Amino acid sequence: MESEQFKRGLKIRREVLGDEYVDAALDRAAKSPFGMGWQEFVTEHCWDATWGNDSIPRSTRSLITVAILAATGKPQELAAHIRGAQRNGCTKEEVRQALIQAATYAGAPVGVEGFRIANEVWE
Repeated sequence: MESEQFKRGLKIRREVLGDEYVDAALDRAAKSPFGMGWQEFVTEHCWDATWGNDSIPRSTRSLITVAILAATGKPQELAAHIRGAQRNGCTKEEVRQALIQAATYAGAPVGVEGFRIANEVWE
């Protein structure tokens, strides 16, 4: 049985990342109870508890997430969250500035990789 936290988190996750991305993650996880446990955790804690907190707008949360994922070198998640930032109303210029902010504090290679990924997403 899905918890209320999972249901709320799944709704937000789908709104930000899109059905195709979320369905693929859940389909991969469904092949293993180990994997599904992680998806439940992520959906309840990251998506419901964190993204479900309305203290800051989703667009701001998206830009923070883009900068963190760029700075920590998580290319697959960065691409998904650049798409999510667009769904949350962020402009390309706002995403560009989030990547510049990350590169300023985490190094030029972060910018190189972040802009490469952003260009792939936007093509």
